[in-house]
Amino acid sequence: MGVYVLKRVQQLPLTLEQAWDFFATPANLKEITPAYLGFEMLSDSGSGKMYPGQLISYYIKPFPGMRFFWLTEITHVRELHYFIDEQRSGPYAFWHHTHFFKEIKGGVEMTDLVHYQLPFGFLGKLVHKFVVKRRLKEIFDFRAEVLASRFGAFPAL
Repeated sequence: MGVYVLKRVQQLPLTLEQAWDFFATPANLKEITPAYLGFEMLSDSGSGKMYPGQLISYYIKPFPGMRFFWLTEITHVRELHYFIDEQRSGPYAFWHHTHFFKEIKGGVEMTDLVHYQLPFGFLGKLVHKFVVKRRLKEIFDFRAEVLASRFGAFPAL
């Protein structure tokens, strides 16, 4: 079974430090997650910044009547450059998400690179084709809209 890749790039009119401060605070995850996912943080992330080895637990409801426990580990953090979260328990057979940050003229460029795999073999491939691929696009589109609304649109150069 193959590993799928999702890559998203967004530019925002923020300093690198402002972008890092927002994204390196696990409590902000709820703000950029669509309400229909029923995101419920379980671990007490407080207002502190993430660190390698940190475990973040939560529930999501991807479909009505379906609730999944998800445990994420922050495996790598290079301040102001990138951090990596990996699923330790949850709905995917494999989930590895790298968040890159790069200072650019007028702001910051953020790149999400997600490698993921679904369980259930052929059935997982069908679910990906007809549901998961579209749903992940919706989630990352929502995130981009929330960030642009909160921080402003990136000026055209």
